[in-house]
Amino acid sequence: MTPEFVVGFARQAIEMTLLISLPMLGVGLVVGLTISILQAATQIQEMTLTFIPKILAIFVALLIAFPWIMDKMITYTRELLLNLPNYVG
Repeated sequence: MTPEFVVGFARQAIEMTLLISLPMLGVGLVVGLTISILQAATQIQEMTLTFIPKILAIFVALLIAFPWIMDKMITYTRELLLNLPNYVG
């Protein structure tokens, strides 16, 4: 294995991780920003107000994106296992 191969392999794994986490992170960002704007407009400065809506929104996003996430993970793992002899040799 060359250093370029190892770096490329690690890069591909990190890209897959970021791609899979993107839906939940995006929903959390939008909900958090919306609640922050609402808190600023109403001057309600309760710190715990953001947690429950964020948790619920991220959970719903996970339920909706789960089939897509599993498809991406299965495809990545299948390609990894099929090419394993090429990586070792």
